[in-house]
Amino acid sequence: MTACPCSADRDYADCCGRYLAGGQLPPTAEALMRSRYTAFARQNANWLYATLLPSKREKNELKSLQKSFRGIRWTGLEILATDRGGEQDSEGTVEFRARCEANGEQGAIHERSTFVKQAGRWYYVDGEVLS
Repeated sequence: MTACPCSADRDYADCCGRYLAGGQLPPTAEALMRSRYTAFARQNANWLYATLLPSKREKNELKSLQKSFRGIRWTGLEILATDRGGEQDSEGTVEFRARCEANGEQGAIHERSTFVKQAGRWYYVDGEVLS
């Protein structure tokens, strides 16, 4: 078993791997959030780009995502809260804390992310960094 970066007790292939490989779409906002964290941990800029709401993509978005991987190692994800974002919803939020290591220093990002579902597919819209 290869542990999924989003959850140490789940197998990557049965968790986020099925989404990042393109075989399935995440059914909920939380599943998309977990897959995006995993994409950061595995440095998969293509998945991050594909799951960003198209109207939010910047001109050099893919290149910027690739640059963002330098010097950061993601070490854990904790989902703190979800609001809506279920299979029947069209929008939702996920609050999380993502731990990382950068330049030998431990750190964390605490964010409330907003997601929308369009044409049956969830997208990341934006995030509010929390203290």
